[in-house]
Amino acid sequence: MNETTQTQDSLRSEARIAHGALHRLRQDLFVGAFAFRPLPPLEDAKISRWVPWLPERLRHWSRWLPHVTVGFFSGFVLLVSLASSGPGPLHGMVAAGFSLLVAAPPMLTLFRPVGAYWLSLAAFAVASFAEAASPYANLFSNGVFATHIMVMVLVVLRTRPRLAMEMWLVTFAAAAALTVLTGMDAGDMPPVAVFCGVILISAAAVRAWREERQQVVRTQTVTEEERTRRTLLEERALIARELHDVVAHHMSVIAIQAEAAPYRVKDTPPELATSFATIRENAVAALAELRRILGVVRSADPDAFAESDPEAPQPTLGHLDSLLDSVRGAGLTVEAVVTGSPRPLPQGVELSAYRIVQEGLSNALRHSPGADARVEISYVLGGLGVRIVNGAPSRLAKPSPGAGHGVLGMRERVQMLGGEMTADHTEDGGFEVAAFIPVANTTGEKKAGGARA
Repeated sequence: MNETTQTQDSLRSEARIAHGALHRLRQDLFVGAFAFRPLPPLEDAKISRWVPWLPERLRHWSRWLPHVTVGFFSGFVLLVSLASSGPGPLHGMVAAGFSLLVAAPPMLTLFRPVGAYWLSLAAFAVASFAEAASPYANLFSNGVFATHIMVMVLVVLRTRPRLAMEMWLVTFAAAAALTVLTGMDAGDMPPVAVFCGVILISAAAVRAWREERQQVVRTQTVTEEERTRRTLLEERALIARELHDVVAHHMSVIAIQAEAAPYRVKDTPPELATSFATIRENAVAALAELRRILGVVRSADPDAFAESDPEAPQPTLGHLDSLLDSVRGAGLTVEAVVTGSPRPLPQGVELSAYRIVQEGLSNALRHSPGADARVEISYVLGGLGVRIVNGAPSRLAKPSPGAGHGVLGMRERVQMLGGEMTADHTEDGGFEVAAFIPVANTTGEKKAGGARA
């Protein structure tokens, strides 16, 4: 009983496998066989990588090289077929029509690949019936089968690898049927089948390799985009933390001054005392909300900056000398130049400028070992200019997985303050970062703030 059940299960499994194979064969070779699937031209990036020495105009036309190659092959097949037609069942206009039938499938693979296979198989069948009357007729002696093999190779390269086995099975099933119907010698069928199988397997391997490479490129592109997005979010979180320290300081000063103001004036009117109390309450509420939001940001990565002191004051351009001494100790020769008249700037502007210089010098250390660097701070009317430029590296730089992400952070800081930034390679092989951060007239604001205080 158990043996009978196992046999039935085995038969069902084999039936399911056979049914699945027939279903795939039907989907691949019959459903939408003549669907329009044009071959796109080659990408400009590939052409530039393969033949960078070609002129720009020739490089543009080289994108159509596969189409031109297949077109020349079709033309060659047409000429050979016309030249080989002579007295017999295929001559005159019939020979011309048959030659077109043989030469059309290779060209058709550029637009309707599976349909081209069926048309080529039909040409092979017609040629077999036409040659059947010859006493020396052989199923594969008319040369049409060689064109059919090329068509199958082109179809595999244009579609998917599994079509190689499916077309091979259908082709040699049709060849076996033709030998029965025409009575021709089929002695060459086994070696021809083996040869054709090797050719198609090779084409399928090439197609599978190309698909794998495309999948790897797509995966790498998605990974790089995710890494860039994550780096940008981390940089924004860092900016939020730093801005919290800047804003919290000013809000605390507002709250303290609003609380102390009524005690500085004798007989303070109740309305004025109420206004100061309201100001203090709003400042304290805003400070609490700011800390709550910062807590959400910090909770995503609580240990990201655990090594730094959370109570330490944020750096400004006044700390630039200590930064330069630090990078000089790391081996970078750096020169600092300050132009214009230094003046007090908003704390957020000074912090962002300091971070931009810090990141620019870090990139110079990481990507341009042995190069000199120059830092320029320009106090100009209406803003602050920052420029960091380094020369070409004197030795090979070690690979850095975070390459290019520091520029994202610098750009984010500048855009947040309404400024502009450029970052690009220099002509001598170095790198330059230039940023302009707009700043309002802080002198008048300081004086007015001091008068009110």
